Amino acid sequence: MFLSAADAKSVADRVLARSKAGGCVVSIEGGEEQSLRFARASATTNAANAELSVRISSHVEGCVGSVAISSVDDDAIDAALRRSEEIARLLPADPDYVAPLGPQDYAASNRYDEETGRLGLDAMADFAARAFAEGERRRVETFGCAASGRRFEALATSAGLFAYDRRSDAELSVTARNAADSWSGWAGASDFRAAGLDAAAIAWRACAKAAHDAPPAEIEPGRHTVVFEPAATAELARFLLNALDARAADEGRSFFSRAGGGTRLGEALFDRKITLRSGPGEAAAPEGAIGYEGVPHRARLWIDKGVLTTLYRSRAWAQRAGGEAIPHVRNFVLEGGDDSLDSMIRATKRGVLVTRLWYTNLVDRRGLLLTGLTRDGNFLIENGRVVAPAKNMRFNQSLGALFARVAALGPIERTWRGTNGGGAAAPAMLIEDFYFSSKSSGI
Repeated sequence: MFLSAADAKSVADRVLARSKAGGCVVSIEGGEEQSLRFARASATTNAANAELSVRISSHVEGCVGSVAISSVDDDAIDAALRRSEEIARLLPADPDYVAPLGPQDYAASNRYDEETGRLGLDAMADFAARAFAEGERRRVETFGCAASGRRFEALATSAGLFAYDRRSDAELSVTARNAADSWSGWAGASDFRAAGLDAAAIAWRACAKAAHDAPPAEIEPGRHTVVFEPAATAELARFLLNALDARAADEGRSFFSRAGGGTRLGEALFDRKITLRSGPGEAAAPEGAIGYEGVPHRARLWIDKGVLTTLYRSRAWAQRAGGEAIPHVRNFVLEGGDDSLDSMIRATKRGVLVTRLWYTNLVDRRGLLLTGLTRDGNFLIENGRVVAPAKNMRFNQSLGALFARVAALGPIERTWRGTNGGGAAAPAMLIEDFYFSSKSSGI
């Protein structure tokens, strides 16, 4: 269910008026989505759904009890309020307790397009048809998913805060496989505006990567020069961004902890080519207006020309340790450079072109050690040319070391939204001495 700001405020006002707790926070979110999955020139699944969630958090003597419901009728609200207040009274004192937030000044959000929010399954079918046509032309099988929708979030507190934001989404993911089912390629994109998606170009990229009949080359594990396409770069940068936690750094549990105490804020930790930023005003990957617990999102420089400049900090940790409350973001921009993907390939004597990464996990926060697999489009580069498909590999790589030795960056482009639901804009990236730890049999 998609609520307007007025409708969301009406629900929140009813909840707050009924609350008997010392403080109350109401979080409302929901939306509508339609999707079409396709395989081998036919639709396999189509779905349309709507959802609504109302989370009521009652504050009682420094404790918070929360209950989520999917109804907005008075009986459901009253029952949730009673239960949340009961939970709060049963809890021990919380040393990280913070009172409900008061009114805030929010930046204008740039994530909603009315036409995109109202797209139907006919538009998704058109996206799929582009993939089918390109697959037939290239004689490869195409699979994937097209989806669109609109969502909203609202937050209200007994301290006088009301905030509302909304976003629209359109996305297309295409995987293609050759006739022998021995090789695959992938391309995908998401955007807040459907006009930003070029379905024909996405299909072309996926099918071109898959249209190889030669057996994929085996590459021995070890250190290699790697050219990452933007989707892979964004996945690496996402884990770097997620590690920028002030509490972990202050407590000595992070790559960003300084030996002997404190954080490494202000230190040049990465290559000067690396600038990581976010904000509601970003054109390619705008962040929303409302951050965690209602703290407003602002334009932020997280890393500026290699220097660590910002760590995100919850209200509770800001209250305990001092400093500004800074919410974590899901949408970001990794600034790029002037080198094209083709020029990076031409500059590589021997290396690997990586389309995207899969099953990525951070295994050591102190060392920023990331593991994962390549997927759907590895290619061997020799003497400045892509010469053959290459079997996938598992990697184990320190992000600290990786982002400290960037050889080249390309122009940024909006990439696939990733597993966290956020959007990113990132460049292609050339890295030397990237560590592949083992081979993978998957394609």
